[in-house]
Amino acid sequence: MPILLDYKVLIPLVLLLGLAPFFPQPHIVEKIGMLLTGSLKRPLDIFDLVWHAWPFALLVYRIRQDITHR
Repeated sequence: MPILLDYKVLIPLVLLLGLAPFFPQPHIVEKIGMLLTGSLKRPLDIFDLVWHAWPFALLVYRIRQDITHR
């Protein structure tokens, strides 16, 4: 399994990159709110959503792999 999918790498990635900046609210929360209201239109905002979401996607992928291979 690649080192990027190791929990020792994924958990810090989710906490640091996925939830950055911590104040006033994480970008992922802001961008998901924009997506739900339909105001996520600018390419920079879409890139920002993808940038902050990919650690979560990898973590979900890894957890799913662990569950299905048991």
